[in-house]
Amino acid sequence: MIKNDLALAIEKNSEFNRAKSLRIVESILKSLKGALEKNQKVEIRGFGSFRVVDKKTGYGRDIRRKKQIKIEKGKRIKFRSGQELKNTLVRK
Repeated sequence: MIKNDLALAIEKNSEFNRAKSLRIVESILKSLKGALEKNQKVEIRGFGSFRVVDKKTGYGRDIRRKKQIKIEKGKRIKFRSGQELKNTLVRK
């Protein structure tokens, strides 16, 4: 599913046209991105939560060149699915 598919779903389930639906999706994504940039946890009840975690410097393996490489420290986004989503996926 891509951003346009989300906008199409909003359009079908509401009175909004495609352009307004796309603006709604973009606004939601912009808000989520802004919260994550501020290291805030984003929780969507029934779906899941996103949070920023710090990763330490580590080492990996370049299998093509058969050398050890250094992986720099940084931030990553971690997603944890909500119970309602888990239950929906388990039933199928």
